[in-house]
Formats: sequence, C-alpha cells, structure tokens
Amino acid sequence: MNNNNIICIIPARMGSSRFPGKPMKLIQGIPMIGYVYNKVRENRKISKTIVATCDSEIESYINSIQGEVVMTSSSHDRASDRCSEALSIIENKLETKFDIVLMIQGDEPLISSKMIDDALEPLIENKSINVVNLKARILSKKEFDDPNCIKVVTDKNNNAIYFSRQSIPTMKDYNNDAFKQVCVIPFRREFLISYNKMKPTKLEELESIDMLRIIENGFSVYMSETKEISFSVDTEEDLIKVNEYISNNA
Repeated sequence: MNNNNIICIIPARMGSSRFPGKPMKLIQGIPMIGYVYNKVRENRKISKTIVATCDSEIESYINSIQGEVVMTSSSHDRASDRCSEALSIIENKLETKFDIVLMIQGDEPLISSKMIDDALEPLIENKSINVVNLKARILSKKEFDDPNCIKVVTDKNNNAIYFSRQSIPTMKDYNNDAFKQVCVIPFRREFLISYNKMKPTKLEELESIDMLRIIENGFSVYMSETKEISFSVDTEEDLIKVNEYISNNA
C-alpha cells in the first residue's frame, strides 16, 4: 500500500546543447519522451505522472498519446528548476499538495519500476532524508572517461561528497569500482521548493550539475544504489547503444 502522495515530473526540452531534438528521437520506434513516460507509469507508487516542457512539439506529442503535460518557462537552465515551476502549476490546478516530487530525466529510457522503487525507498523509510539520487556502477573505462557520464563519490553513509563530469575517484587502473549518477531524483516537496529559492552556486555552474547546489549549501544528497542497467542518452551514439541494448535484452 502506498501512503505517500507522489508526483513524477519528467522535464524535457528540444534545445539540448549536446543533442538537439533529443526527446523526440526514437527508442524502439517511439519518441524517447513517450517511451520514458510510459515506463514511469508502470510504477504503482506514483500517484501522477506529467511531462514538463517549454516546447510545443513535445506538448503536442504528449497530448496525442493522452498523456499529461505542463508548459513551463523557456528560461530554465536546470531540470530541477523546471520541475519546481511545473509542481506549482499542477498543484494550483488540482488544488492539492504532493508529499514527494520524483524528477526523472526524459533521457533515461532504460528506467524501470525497480529503479523507481530503489530511489523512493530511502525517502519513504527515513524522514530525515530530503532528497535521494540514484547511482549505478560504471561498467567500462569508456563510460568512466566520458564527460557526459556524471560521476559521484560518497561518504560512508552513502551521502554524496561530490559530482563531476571528470573521472572521479582517480584510478591508476580502472577496476569497476566507480559510480555514476542516474537521473532518478525524488525530493520532499518542501525541500524542492527551498532548493528552487537557492541561488545557483559556483560548482553547480562549472560542472553543470543540479545536485551540487544542494551540497554547496550544506545539505545532503543520499545516494541509493540500483543494480539495474542504465544508460542515459546524451549523443547519437548513445541512442544507437540504447536501442541495441533494448533489442538484445527484450
């Protein structure tokens, strides 16, 4: 039984600097944003799933599959800022408040219900945790060296010490003992609102990673490990890789 009122918001925009038009690229013949949306809706802990976008092309597509979509400002640089605006819009419309806001990036097509459970469980079980970020083991040196793959190091309590696009921790020989961020991030509602009021921070802007704003302001990001395989799509090469993986592991 799910006693938590959980909304999942999937931020998506066409203007990705690394891969323009990414949300509408095809995964198994389906636009990626629709593929992710449908996978998220399989999870029964989630009360409502919406796409947050500033692009009419994405809005039209989500409407065409009878999905829920919220139009947000085009000025957001961070996905979490877009989610915060979308939350305000949807809560005002429904005249209700959610307990947990789950942000899942629209470029995570290998998202599964198990991954969502892995991210939500610490937040549901431990009231002292305000935000959780999923992490997964990096399986190749190529991925470890890829600046599009965000690496994370944690303390002994599984709280993030630092996120970077560089290869951390430094290794003489890569040994499969490094972790990457998977953009499945549940916030307590009040903490997401507080986060959105914080000014962007120096390291956040240098690395272009949302979670660093939290760390730089002295708060903790709990990292929950998933054993599920996940590859985000940042390039055309990633798109090919993910389609091949899904085809071979259907």
